[in-house]
Amino acid sequence: MKDLKNRQVALITGGTKGIGKAIADKLSSKGIQVVVTARTAPKENTNGHHFIAADLTQAGSAEKIAKEIVEKYGKLDIIVNNAGANLSPGGGFNELSDEHWLNDWQLNFMSVVRINKALLPLMLERKNGVIINVSTGAAKLPIWEMTMSYSSAKAALNAYSKALASEVGPKGIRVNVVSPGVVKTPLMLEFIENIAKSSAISSEEAFKIVMDKVGTSLGRMAEPKEIADLVAFLVSSEASYITGTNYSIDGGALPTV
Repeated sequence: MKDLKNRQVALITGGTKGIGKAIADKLSSKGIQVVVTARTAPKENTNGHHFIAADLTQAGSAEKIAKEIVEKYGKLDIIVNNAGANLSPGGGFNELSDEHWLNDWQLNFMSVVRINKALLPLMLERKNGVIINVSTGAAKLPIWEMTMSYSSAKAALNAYSKALASEVGPKGIRVNVVSPGVVKTPLMLEFIENIAKSSAISSEEAFKIVMDKVGTSLGRMAEPKEIADLVAFLVSSEASYITGTNYSIDGGALPTV
């Protein structure tokens, strides 16, 4: 059996459902020891990922996570900052309060900044590591009716990721961004249901509205596993010369090369 002391250790935030769970399961299947965070423990943890309860909108959560990882593993090889969500209502600028803006920025931007600040020292000590920040296609193609504050927070994440890649690349750390489009997750399905209820239309009609707004050449949502496959490649040695790059995985939605 492979010596467990030599196994890579990966942290996936928001790793108990949707894209995060798919990434956690994929990396685990590659023999990586996976640590996942979420506000509440999953009802089932069939792959035995180490779970840490954490609300990443709270400033102290990153230090709590870092302390537990140091005590249990003494190292960290991979960070996948996946936790994020569009928390605000649609309807444009006038519908968004200060609280809406702050909530979206806390979860989608500041949580990543804090996690990386708390855990990067573990990678820098060994001069090796990979960080994947999960963004969104909406950061490049925002939908004002639906994603204004969310898109702006993720656009900031993209710029931060590029700057971080430039800083820590010479020290052996790679940083990349993965930007999914519309993905079939519980949050996305809930988002579509909310549109249907607020507009008094069917779920099918709400889905069509979203797809018409986003537009994909493939005409369907992505499966979480498809995002996980890309992340698994980017954290592997096969991607050892890739850093500072933002990968769109959106079914052709972004109308530029």
